[in-house]
Amino acid sequence: GKNHMNPAVLAEVQKHLAVDPERRFKLVANLPYSVATPILSNLLIAEPIPLTMTVTIQKELGDRICAAPSTRDYSALSIWMQSQCRAEIVRIMGPTVFWPRPKVHSAIVHIEFDPARRAQVDDLTFFHETVRALFCHRRKFLRSVMVSVMKDRLTKPQVDEVVAEMGFNETTRAEELDVPTLIELCRVLKRKVGECAPSALAT
Repeated sequence: GKNHMNPAVLAEVQKHLAVDPERRFKLVANLPYSVATPILSNLLIAEPIPLTMTVTIQKELGDRICAAPSTRDYSALSIWMQSQCRAEIVRIMGPTVFWPRPKVHSAIVHIEFDPARRAQVDDLTFFHETVRALFCHRRKFLRSVMVSVMKDRLTKPQVDEVVAEMGFNETTRAEELDVPTLIELCRVLKRKVGECAPSALAT
């Protein structure tokens, strides 16, 4: 499925790793565009996580993985990958290097898992789901998007407290925020939800 890796595949990888403590799991693959995003995303929550992933993918996807804030390609995928990895486009290849020729350019992307980056994210599931929700409306003002995304968990005044704590203004948009800022925003949001949960249950 698109939401998880096949357990049998991961079990086979672990079996081969267990043969020698010096062995490392590295992915080297030419990935079809239709499955590239779920494979790369889901391997970051699999066990074991690849030390590196060097993949040939559609250039458009490579651009999204490596994108910077306030650019057209900056997306929830950019943030998910960059919150846990260092990623770079190593080479861009035109259609002529493949047979049959695709209609798009391809890119070799090298992705290196960074445990120190991963450690900054308190709750991977909350982070992933919140960033995806915020980036569904990435060009809208962040406050109004947060009010909508958190409507069942936080009141508007509570969202405003988060906005103030983060130092955002009325015109801040999700697409302007870099990865460390989004990690901190999710940390503050989760804390605020935790603070409000008992009172919400009591009413």
